[in-house]
Amino acid sequence: MYSRHFQFASFRNLFAPRKPRHPLLRVALGLLGLAILAVLVVAGVFVGAAMILIGLAWKLLGARKPRASARTGAVMDGEYRVVRKPALPNAH
Repeated sequence: MYSRHFQFASFRNLFAPRKPRHPLLRVALGLLGLAILAVLVVAGVFVGAAMILIGLAWKLLGARKPRASARTGAVMDGEYRVVRKPALPNAH
């Protein structure tokens, strides 16, 4: 039973993150992690700003197109009828 538990424990520790023991190496890896995080945040901000600018440009350029009724001069007619409440089927 103990040997089986030991095998699972060694497999679990195989992918566990370990901190280096040397203090300077710890500081260097911590700074590297912060630099990678900063690069990802800045890249995300630029991607988000680009998406907003593209969306605004799309809206502004799309607003220049005239409507279909303004282009053809045709008017769409329709007939409407008000449905009163007693005419609706019972929902009970």
